[in-house]
Amino acid sequence: MEEEMASIEENRIWSLVDLPHSRRAIRLKWVYKVKRDENGAVAKYKACLVVKGYVQRQGIDYDEVFAHVVQLDTVRLLIALAAHKGWEVHHMDVKSAFLNDNLKEEVYVEQPAGFISTDNEHKVFKLKKALYGLHQAPRAWNTKLDDTLLSFRFRRSPSEHTIYTKQNGEAQRVVGVYVDDLVIIGASCDDIK
Repeated sequence: MEEEMASIEENRIWSLVDLPHSRRAIRLKWVYKVKRDENGAVAKYKACLVVKGYVQRQGIDYDEVFAHVVQLDTVRLLIALAAHKGWEVHHMDVKSAFLNDNLKEEVYVEQPAGFISTDNEHKVFKLKKALYGLHQAPRAWNTKLDDTLLSFRFRRSPSEHTIYTKQNGEAQRVVGVYVDDLVIIGASCDDIK
């Protein structure tokens, strides 16, 4: 839990404020997972702070929620293309992906259990960036990733918006996006890196 809170603080996700009279704060909950290695032994205990987004109201707490997700057939095509060309395949999970883009909406959340600020118990957090559980979190992340890949001179496929390509001479890379997971294929590990 402390590691999760440190990540939130490091990414400047929120600021402690008084709740405006016309707004309500959304509750948070802790979600716990046990990560295991290939032998089934406990590798890591993980805690994730999640917004109870099911109480959000469309038009007030969020507007757009749609985010592109690569289809399984497209992933199969990428792997087949890599196999055919003898390319490398890399999977990448973006850690704390939803903590990367600024929110456009005003969203307030209660202070999380176990981490309530002394002498500020009545205050709430105004979110600057998305947290897991928010309706708009996947879209906010997808927008940030799209802007970033395009700034790196990747080209988005006009027919499959979850596929990005980049070519520099002989070096060619293809990226498939599935929320916060990426499938990256390229001629060599150096190209992928």
